[in-house]
Amino acid sequence: MDCFQLVQPEDVDKVLGEDVDKVLATPCILDSCPSWLIKETRGGLAEWVKVVVNASLREGIFPASLKLAVIKPLLKKPSLDPTQLDNFGPISNLPFLGKVMERVVAAQLQAFLEDTNFLDPPQSGFRPGHGTETALVTLVDDLHRELDRGSVSVLVLMVLLDLSAAFDTVDHGILLGRFAGMGFRGTVLQWLRSFLEGRSQTVSLGDTCSAPQPLSCGVPQGSVLSPMLFNIYMKPLGEIIRSFWVRCHLYADDVQLCNSFPSVTKEAVQVLNRCLATVSDWMRANKLKLNPDKMEVLLISRRAEQGIGLQPVLDGVALPLKTQVHNLGVLLDSLLSLEPQVSAVARGAFA
Repeated sequence: MDCFQLVQPEDVDKVLGEDVDKVLATPCILDSCPSWLIKETRGGLAEWVKVVVNASLREGIFPASLKLAVIKPLLKKPSLDPTQLDNFGPISNLPFLGKVMERVVAAQLQAFLEDTNFLDPPQSGFRPGHGTETALVTLVDDLHRELDRGSVSVLVLMVLLDLSAAFDTVDHGILLGRFAGMGFRGTVLQWLRSFLEGRSQTVSLGDTCSAPQPLSCGVPQGSVLSPMLFNIYMKPLGEIIRSFWVRCHLYADDVQLCNSFPSVTKEAVQVLNRCLATVSDWMRANKLKLNPDKMEVLLISRRAEQGIGLQPVLDGVALPLKTQVHNLGVLLDSLLSLEPQVSAVARGAFA
């Protein structure tokens, strides 16, 4: 893929229609044109926006004026102490025109990924026809299949990896190497490099903004393109995990490893430990950080199982065996009964 296809006014009008309502919900203070005015004058803006978008695609340059992100601190829960900074999460807002350009590029990149069948099949995050529902259905179905393959004594260890700020630590050089390896060249590769590099952010609190600070790594938060770029960045991980005959499921940066075995054996845990060690090495080489203290292990079986001697270890940290774990918002238990999940939803409905 050497160059992007240029867009027509009707293409831009469609993108504007898709984006305006989202912009109205999360306006960016950097936008000089009010969101309501964009919505009212969409038809007249399409030709002008087309010229700007096509110039960007043709020259392989993402405008520098659209690379500044506005970060607004948001209290994670109303009940938390607002005097503690750890209780706030960053909400990133980006200029509207930049999102329009991203959506145009995202559509063409998505078509390329589908035509080349590039993405790892177990990756369910941010792909058409996929979502948390399909990710969970596939995971639970695979777990049941593993249990059904053998006798009542078959066990499955599922390890839930925890990555710290994964989107923020993506190495631009490594990601650009991934692009080149998958066949991006010419102005396509030049545009993606321009999109990633030279970015900065400012923190907005009330009517005050901090001085912009440069960003040397990561994919932009709040961006249309970033989840797709992150999926490309994570592509080799699935192949590494499967080389140990360990199954994996991914939803963006949520990664689950599953290993089944006929009974309690040291070899089962040793295989998983070797796999985890290799995954940890790959993460470090790719500037991603695993957090063993927040990782969990679910032991799944058809009968109550103590799991003695089945505690995986990562970087010298023993990963705790749990009887229940949260995965993509659903509570999974060691019998895959989903009873704890149903009970939790029922309690919430009558709270």
